[in-house]
Amino acid sequence: MSAPVVAGPVAGPAGGLGPLRERLRAAAEEFAGPDDALPEILSGMVEDVDRALAEELEIFPVCHHSPASALAMARRLAEKRPRVIYLELPEDLAPLLEELRNCRLPVALQAFATELDGFPADWAPLSVVAPLTEASAEYQAIAYALDTPDVELVLVDRSADHVLQWREREDAPDADPAADGEGRESEEAAGLHGDAFGVGVGRLRPGFAELEAHLLHHGKVRHWSEWWDQYVEQPLAGADYRTYRQAMVMIGSLFRRLRPERGARLAVDEDRERYMWTRIREHLASSGTDPATALHVCGAFHAASRVEQFGLASEAEPFPIPERTGTAWRYGLIPSSHSAIEAQFGLAPGAVSLAAATWSRTLTAERLTPFRLAGQRTGRKKPKAAKRAAAPPAGGAGEAGGDRLTPFLDRPPVPGALDEDELRGWCVDLVRLARRNGYLASTADAIAVFETSVLLAGLRGRARPTPYDFEDAAVTCIEKDTVPGKRDVRRLCGMLLGGDRIGTVGYDALPPLARDVLDRLEPLGLNLTARTQQRALLDLANRPELRPCSDLLWMLRRLLGDVVRPVMGDRALGGRAIQESWDLALGREQRALVQLGYEGVTVEQVLEQRLRRAVREPDATAATALKAVEEALLYLGPGRLVDDLGSRAVALLAAERTVDQAPLVLRRIRRLLAYYRTTEAGPPHWAETFVTTGYAHYCTLLPTAFTDEEVGARQVAAMLGFLFGLEGFALALGCDRAQLELAVRQCHPVEPDRTALLWAAEHRLDLLPLPALRERCAELLANPLVVRAFPRYVSGFVQALEPVPSLAPFVVEQLSGAFGRLPDAVLLPWLPRLIMTLRREAAELLPVLVREAGRTFPGALPALDALVPPWEAPPATAPARATPVAGPAGGLLAAHPAACEAWTAVLDLPVEWARAAPSAGPAGALVAAHPATAEALAGVLAG
Repeated sequence: MSAPVVAGPVAGPAGGLGPLRERLRAAAEEFAGPDDALPEILSGMVEDVDRALAEELEIFPVCHHSPASALAMARRLAEKRPRVIYLELPEDLAPLLEELRNCRLPVALQAFATELDGFPADWAPLSVVAPLTEASAEYQAIAYALDTPDVELVLVDRSADHVLQWREREDAPDADPAADGEGRESEEAAGLHGDAFGVGVGRLRPGFAELEAHLLHHGKVRHWSEWWDQYVEQPLAGADYRTYRQAMVMIGSLFRRLRPERGARLAVDEDRERYMWTRIREHLASSGTDPATALHVCGAFHAASRVEQFGLASEAEPFPIPERTGTAWRYGLIPSSHSAIEAQFGLAPGAVSLAAATWSRTLTAERLTPFRLAGQRTGRKKPKAAKRAAAPPAGGAGEAGGDRLTPFLDRPPVPGALDEDELRGWCVDLVRLARRNGYLASTADAIAVFETSVLLAGLRGRARPTPYDFEDAAVTCIEKDTVPGKRDVRRLCGMLLGGDRIGTVGYDALPPLARDVLDRLEPLGLNLTARTQQRALLDLANRPELRPCSDLLWMLRRLLGDVVRPVMGDRALGGRAIQESWDLALGREQRALVQLGYEGVTVEQVLEQRLRRAVREPDATAATALKAVEEALLYLGPGRLVDDLGSRAVALLAAERTVDQAPLVLRRIRRLLAYYRTTEAGPPHWAETFVTTGYAHYCTLLPTAFTDEEVGARQVAAMLGFLFGLEGFALALGCDRAQLELAVRQCHPVEPDRTALLWAAEHRLDLLPLPALRERCAELLANPLVVRAFPRYVSGFVQALEPVPSLAPFVVEQLSGAFGRLPDAVLLPWLPRLIMTLRREAAELLPVLVREAGRTFPGALPALDALVPPWEAPPATAPARATPVAGPAGGLLAAHPAACEAWTAVLDLPVEWARAAPSAGPAGALVAAHPATAEALAGVLAG
């Protein structure tokens, strides 16, 4: 192992640890030589302990989520009763601490930001969390300070804004090499914290992988968490305060001195220490607090600090604290869990659960009463009232001269005796749990797990099997090589030994939006704070008072996704369901609801903000804006928001220079116009403007789109669908059809599919009659050089079914003709390409083609042989023209043909006069027998 880079020792008084320092230096020189770095490291560790213990302000070193630290903290607080506690947590999280009374631990203090000012935009959203468990020293300090009169709690670590400011300077988080491949549900475990940046008190771990691997190998353990539990937690759990304090500072100094001096993470840690000591001195100066009545709780790594601002006696200049950015941070509490903490801080699976079990077991064994916030829910039965046990004797901050470290290091570890009853209970309970989860376990497996646990402990040099030994034995004896259910044996061991405890945030600690959601859903009659999934049945026809709940659930579905999931029912423009069924997981997904509350006061406000933000994004398009319009109509109803979003859609469409999203634009504007036509007011002004703008816009881009290689046939077909499908509406609003004809005439495509689209457009504009189109396709099939590309022409014709649906019979005709004419040598290689081309480029239009083929061809096989396709049937004989019968009207037209000839000239029709047969019948005979009446009438008319 290569020697790490270390800093030189810090001069300081040897104090009561001078003999230990000389012993360590002599042993190191004898072991490695006087010129090696080891003597300096070991003697420097003792100097760091002396320096920390000699500080006027008592420093309490801790490790995050360590039961030994929590036990020592509970004892020390009961003995010292400090008046001021300086705690290593982000200073801007202080207002949240009172809300812990309304929560069930574990929970996490969170700072959240969506609108960034001073950070890269791609970092959004930002989230910083500080998880708390009952078995953590920081929670003991918080509970003591909040429930003890005249005690002040001061958070002195950098703010959440500074955490993210210094993020770029830090190295990547250390990965736990033993945590890989453990088969735990990592995504579910980390889900409660999401991608938040975690901060904790007292993260202790070697600074480079070689040391960690060396410790794990010689400790005969697989995880760093297991090494820490066996060699630090257990020896220090029952130690007195002075021994605990000296040992923790020494461990922190070891890891600090074995970290590269020029590492970016070390530089950030040193700035954090300067930050904390600057804040502490500022508070002492402003409040006049006596340092002897104060306590500084920080990580053991920081307790061995060597920065110039360390200590109250330092004469160094205060650390210049940088200004915060303009980012608006929001603060709250979110649920946490043991597995989420393990996933975020790289701990072994089950480490926090085992720590919680150790904490509870030690409290019971030593009859200690920890500090808990008054009124806080713990999820356990309330313990009987008992006096707080007296703490082991310990010296105060000024009594740092006593050497407790030397006897602690000289004394060999006292192995715990095997507790057969406890191990036997673990084995029996695990077999019972495994059988519930599908394993074929029996009493023989319980015996095997017991004996294997004892054997593994002996092989690893332990007199008493640890929970990790028990896990390994259980995997070997029960799981073997298969997992019948969702949970493996290691997961079952974690559930058995500690369980993945999940916290909840109480109603009073929720943000206003979350409380409003729970209040508005109260008519459903469900316990929405429960962590189980709830099923809600809404009979909207018989209980119309539940419609507001339905509206709220649909908005939550839009904002939170699967947190609320519809089982039955749908919401579409112009439609209202009469019954709905929902699966609600609001209690299990409290984090999502809490973070939604950071964005506004009501769900409607958050939805409006998101819709407005979506259409103002730099990458927003007309299709995005139309989707926002549709969602605003669905969830919020018509109003000013819809008009604003629609106007933005018009502006975005006019500014677009590509047609990539033309299919989405066509589909969404069609749906919106169909909805508006069912309303009394009709399409609004913005929709009319969108159609006219789109007509002119796509006419302008059409010639370029036909030749642009980056534009697909689907986009060109969507443009034609917009122009032809909305042509009537556009012309009624004042658009000019000549613009479209001119655009089509300017198109000169090269690709076969776009050529077919152009032919379809020309046919739609009556520029290419159907017989001429048939001739062109016949030429393609007859040309051996072009026939291999015919599938692409067919693909173009199929795409054209959207703008020109009347071409469906023609496409069926061409496919049938190709299959009938082409020989097998051409057809067999050609057919797979045709199928793949249609499937890739026109899959959604194939049902139209299939329906047309179903109307054309018979459904029975015998009738297929006698079928004469419509395009091959002989033209029907025109019926004989009937000879016009003469009458008063016919005679009048024959006498005055000028009017008819003028109309035929206007209509460009041939003039053909038929000779009318003389009229016959009773009326004609009557007029011939009595002409006087007709002559008299003619005289009157002539006069």
